[in-house]
Amino acid sequence: MPGIETQDKQQYVAEMFARISPRYDLMNSLMTGGQHHRWKRLTARLASQGLTGPALDVATGTGDLALCLARRPGIQPVVGADLLPPMLALARRKARQKGMDGRVYWAAGDALALPFPNNTFACATAGFSLRNMPEPDGIAGALREMVRVVRPGGRVAILELTPMTGGIISRSFRLYFHHLVPLMGQLVAGERAAYTYLPRSVDRFLEAEALARLFRELGLREVGYRRLGCGTMAIHWGVKQPL
Repeated sequence: MPGIETQDKQQYVAEMFARISPRYDLMNSLMTGGQHHRWKRLTARLASQGLTGPALDVATGTGDLALCLARRPGIQPVVGADLLPPMLALARRKARQKGMDGRVYWAAGDALALPFPNNTFACATAGFSLRNMPEPDGIAGALREMVRVVRPGGRVAILELTPMTGGIISRSFRLYFHHLVPLMGQLVAGERAAYTYLPRSVDRFLEAEALARLFRELGLREVGYRRLGCGTMAIHWGVKQPL
């Protein structure tokens, strides 16, 4: 979305996700062959390992990652925050269906202005949402807010698609992502435009090492990342400096 203004992008993305919310989970499973569930479980484990206390999932969508956090030992309660009421409604229904009412609380909240005090959570996560933040500095702004609400010694972890450059895997993935996924979106969700935006948003996102560098610039230590899905995804993590 070259040249789009910050407010315009935020509104565009919000309206787009509201439209695709009824088929959001189905499309995620089709696009990843169901692997996104495993990646979210791994993200929850890396975020919470060795920690106890409350956890936050930012831009929680339909709540998968928040529910993964709620299954982690010593992590309670969990808050899933999202700007979109349709997504939160689906998350609440999913929690009820899985018998997890009362283990996760759902809250309306903007990733760029989280409605929580400083140093509240043992860990904070975000899955497949950071690249949708409004430009020019929404990525840094969302991460800064996550760092703010995490306790000293707590952890921030991000699961996100990552740009790939060169090689047969990169070329094959681009063919799939830029051509087959929009067609799938049209047939399954009736939304070709939304699933055309998706690969373009990845092209414009930070490469894995650049995102790790941003983590360090925001004061996180023990920063690392792990590539998944033949290098098409990455989990990044970092620890907030103790006082």
